[in-house]
Amino acid sequence: MSADITPPTHALRSPRNASRGYVLGLLTLVYTFNHIDRQILLILIEPIKADLDISDGRIGLLTGFVFAAFYATFGIPIAMWADRGNRKNILAIALAVWSGMTALSGIAQNYWQLLIARMGVGVGEAGGTPPATSIISDLYAPKERAFALGIYTAGIGLGVLAGFAIGGYVYKYFGWRTAFFVAGIPGLILSAIVWLTIREPKRGAIEQRSDDGEASSLGETIRFIGGQTSFLWMLAGCCMICISANAFLAWTPSHLQRTYHVGPSEIAIPLGLLIGGVGSVGAIALGRVCDRLSANNLAWRPWMIAVCAALALPFAWMFLQADTINMAYAWNVVPAFIGLIYASIAYTASQELVGLRMRAFASAFMLFCLTFIGIGGGPSIVGYLSEYFAAQGNETPLKSALELMLGFNALSVVFLFMAGFTYARDAKRAAEMV
Repeated sequence: MSADITPPTHALRSPRNASRGYVLGLLTLVYTFNHIDRQILLILIEPIKADLDISDGRIGLLTGFVFAAFYATFGIPIAMWADRGNRKNILAIALAVWSGMTALSGIAQNYWQLLIARMGVGVGEAGGTPPATSIISDLYAPKERAFALGIYTAGIGLGVLAGFAIGGYVYKYFGWRTAFFVAGIPGLILSAIVWLTIREPKRGAIEQRSDDGEASSLGETIRFIGGQTSFLWMLAGCCMICISANAFLAWTPSHLQRTYHVGPSEIAIPLGLLIGGVGSVGAIALGRVCDRLSANNLAWRPWMIAVCAALALPFAWMFLQADTINMAYAWNVVPAFIGLIYASIAYTASQELVGLRMRAFASAFMLFCLTFIGIGGGPSIVGYLSEYFAAQGNETPLKSALELMLGFNALSVVFLFMAGFTYARDAKRAAEMV
């Protein structure tokens, strides 16, 4: 028996108003700063390694598991707070915390001090996405939601672009420490703008759903999510992609520098434009395509990611085999264009597959898994594999480690394909909650 794969009847188009466009733009800017402060470390890995005498394994922990552990762990209680409290205030506080800790990273004198500062960045950034995606879902109806969250997700790419540019060029002229100050201080100003100019939207009004003001308990929310088969399949698939994506994001700058003997400033703009510029365009454009396909068949939410993951595989492999840096950039265009779509659709699913006052928690739970498994696992696994291959006499240990990561992409296609069969049923069940 085939599942009903038509959109739920509440999927009305949002009324137009100028304020929601401002809020979406401002939240996207906040998410951009989120990733500037997170990714600036990546372009600076090689000079920081040399200055502080840090191994690949420790760098993997710094960019992966340590950040992820604090980001993921604090995300759950902050999200429960966001499902009950004022979301824009929570977001403003979180932005101030992670921006301040980014600036403090610039005064670290050893590995452990840098580690503590990055822990603080993780704690602050845990309060970013759950309230932001919940606010966006109360401003944009389901027929527009993947597109709106695609615009929000473009903040990842814009943050990578700006983070790489700031890191590469400020390092060239002033050193890596100053780069952290330049990245962190503006976020403190932005936090005040968020607090002063965003109004808290009414939960569920855009979907003509009532909100009784009572948030579900933690146990009720977990049980509900556990019964949403498509949520679980989608979560598994996105985790597999996230492992690979974050491994490449964290180690591609080092791979290019070691393979083609270039410095941070030489790759900052080309790599930033690829991952950031091309990736941002892809997130927005593919979000629109996903909305249109999903208008007739909600299974296209997860299937869109599956198709993109499959397409990225051969291009990512050839990126690692390129003889010149320009060929590496060329092979990376397709993976960069489709590389962010999994995040925007994952956020969309976390809002569509749960009740109104479960949304911030569902977003945080999705982020907890993606962060702990993907951001935590991907860079850390590559770091230790690189050390292992080097000890075995491998002449290109980092490249070999990255090649193994592509297996996670292949596995994700299976999981995401399975998620499509029950997505519409689960979305309808969530829509019936009041």
